[in-house]
Amino acid sequence: MLLLDWRFRLFFWRDVFAAAVVTVLGVAFFLVWDVAGIAAGIFFRGDAVIATGIVLAPELPIEEPVFLVFLVVCTMVLYGGAVRIMERLRARSPRAEVAR
Repeated sequence: MLLLDWRFRLFFWRDVFAAAVVTVLGVAFFLVWDVAGIAAGIFFRGDAVIATGIVLAPELPIEEPVFLVFLVVCTMVLYGGAVRIMERLRARSPRAEVAR
């Protein structure tokens, strides 16, 4: 994802400050969501063979914030790519020629 981001300047390489803020806020939101789910008895750690076994809090493995960072970055790179594609399609459309 970061290589795609670097190549096409979609998220971090477009505006590092805004990307950092969005990433921190997104991860914080989902961590609060996870903690609420754990407190409500909805989310459980489970027994994954590939898990490290390191737990940040009860039922909150260290893999969770790592996954959440990936989720936020992946989502924003996909969003940035979709916006870029839509802009190019809009610029090529016959309506764009009439508007000029």
